[in-house]
Amino acid sequence: MSKKGNNAGAVLAGLLAGAAAGVVLGMLYAPEEGKETRRKLKTKADDLAHQAKEEYEKTAEKVKEEYSNVSGKVKEQVDHLASQVKDTADKVASSVKEGYDKYKSQAAGTVADASRDIETELDALK
Repeated sequence: MSKKGNNAGAVLAGLLAGAAAGVVLGMLYAPEEGKETRRKLKTKADDLAHQAKEEYEKTAEKVKEEYSNVSGKVKEQVDHLASQVKDTADKVASSVKEGYDKYKSQAAGTVADASRDIETELDALK
């Protein structure tokens, strides 16, 4: 994920932690009975846990989407590169075959010429 996404997550975590600390301190200093304060703390803790879960789910979904986008782009690039490598390999193979055929033909002609020259020389020696 990008640095921007990491910074947003850190800011969100900081805001949630600050909010939780503020709520706890406010309740501890409020002039209420301990039972009522504990109930309010539990309620607020449940609310914060629910908010954290929702934010986690949103972030997880964003990460999944980003992963899907990036993996799709990487797959496209790999496919493109594979195609280019195959095309280049085909061109090299074709070039090598043409060169081989050309030199094979030239070598066959040279051997045939040499063979005729030798036969001519042998006939002359007879």
